[in-house]
Amino acid sequence: MARIPEGEVERMKREVSIQRLVESRGVTLKRHGADWIGHCPFHPDKTPSLVVSPSRNLWHCLGACQTGGSVIDFVMKSEGVSFRHAVELLREGAELKGAAWGGKAAKKSTSRKMPGLLTPAAEDRELLSQVIEYYHQTLKQSPEALGYLESRGLQSAEMVEHFKLGFANRTLGYRLPMKNRVEGSRLRTRLQDLGILRTSGHEHFNGSVVIPVFDENGQVVEAYGRKITSFLRKGTPEHLYLPGPHRGVWNIQALQASQEIILCEALIDALTFWCAGFRNVTASYGIEGFTKDHLKAFEQYELKRVLIAYDRDEAGEKAAKGVAEKLISKGIECCRIQFPKGMDVNEYALKVQPAAKSLDVVIRKALWLGKAPEQAPMPEPDPAPAIKREKSTDQTEPSRQASEPSPLAAEPELSAVEPTPPIEPVEMLPDPVVAALAVDAEQKNHEVVISLGDRRYRIRGLQKNLSFEQMKVNLLAARLEDPSVSNNTTWFHVDTLDLYSAKQRSVYIKQAAEELGVTEEIIKNDLGKVLLKLEELQEEQIKSKLAPKSKEVTL
Repeated sequence: MARIPEGEVERMKREVSIQRLVESRGVTLKRHGADWIGHCPFHPDKTPSLVVSPSRNLWHCLGACQTGGSVIDFVMKSEGVSFRHAVELLREGAELKGAAWGGKAAKKSTSRKMPGLLTPAAEDRELLSQVIEYYHQTLKQSPEALGYLESRGLQSAEMVEHFKLGFANRTLGYRLPMKNRVEGSRLRTRLQDLGILRTSGHEHFNGSVVIPVFDENGQVVEAYGRKITSFLRKGTPEHLYLPGPHRGVWNIQALQASQEIILCEALIDALTFWCAGFRNVTASYGIEGFTKDHLKAFEQYELKRVLIAYDRDEAGEKAAKGVAEKLISKGIECCRIQFPKGMDVNEYALKVQPAAKSLDVVIRKALWLGKAPEQAPMPEPDPAPAIKREKSTDQTEPSRQASEPSPLAAEPELSAVEPTPPIEPVEMLPDPVVAALAVDAEQKNHEVVISLGDRRYRIRGLQKNLSFEQMKVNLLAARLEDPSVSNNTTWFHVDTLDLYSAKQRSVYIKQAAEELGVTEEIIKNDLGKVLLKLEELQEEQIKSKLAPKSKEVTL
């Protein structure tokens, strides 16, 4: 159950007027010094025994009750409800009509419960939609739930609205007719059949952020709940779905809009991609949650390529292989997005910032898994998946400048490769990458030295680049007039630049070509190989930093 913030309780005790609250229950108060007195509503009271003290915002009965307290205590006693229910009543102002918050005294309410939010006569689909809408409104008023999303890097009002994210905090029951009434009993039974309530009467998703799944017509067909606290009783699951088989495909609009989709293992991972600007994304319902609905929808919307972004652990690898086999058998091309071992999408995006850049890198380096043999000869595969990152319209999200074009974008690709049934992953990479991987790089004293023909490149400062956002290095290019002759003339050019900056690369290429006496095309090709080799070394460097450090035990 979501905990009511202590600050809110204290504010309520301080700011809700006890005098207005008591008067709203039909009690007539008269001035008695600094206090007010009236007949206590909780027992037969011939002589006024109820004392209200505005200065302390407290009440006390000097008669038979001998009780008192704050505004919350008064609502608990007058309504016969729990502490949480009393707080909800005060929050909503259902009884007070605004009077207790500084307005004029209201007439006594004819209804002593919070107003209903569900329509008993509604069909099941509409009833489920009404519950999802209530959870959605609850989330937007819950600092606790919004804080959890922020901790997962999902700080986006646009995301919350677009996907109708919600929060279940056990207040739904307060908005239903009493269960001892026919209408209340029937409504609760229907909510149990839908999976919203359990047979015990408790909310199924209690304490969870709720992510609904809509079909093509906007109807709720599935819902996922993620507990927002780790302080759970032993055996309490962190992940919940509506009872029964999984139905529908999350973010079905992405399949309608694009023939290339990122497929995540979990919905939180998919939201991570979405918030980073990669809107062509959907998710399975766990490692065993790729359903017939997914496969049917992928075929219906004629997807051409699926990039599988499952967790990089044993279970995730096994599940990804199984999904790839199903898709390839249907003629859908598959690639595997790989993260450092043991990591998932959300963890990777949180650790390697900015997420938009780091996720773009792993997408571009996705491993090609294959395509159905009957599709041969296959069109030339695009090694850099065409997933596009859209700019968020969320005003709460920090603005980002568009990333500069990748230095790989203009490079030639490999000729078409005859496909074979995928047994082992085959990495489809452009020619410059293959060349770069074959390049020898000598590392010594924080220097990297790469030789290409009669040209030698010395790189310093690579160890300082612990983010995929930049590649700022000191780069020296040197060339011997005749490598076979000793003590001959050497030409060189040195400068410090960010290799990810197209403008800085262009300037370096022009100046280095002039100093070394070669064409700009040669330097451009060299720089592409150098950059790709440095990216490989940088990735190893970042993985090393992220790897858990073993602790030595001293005996």
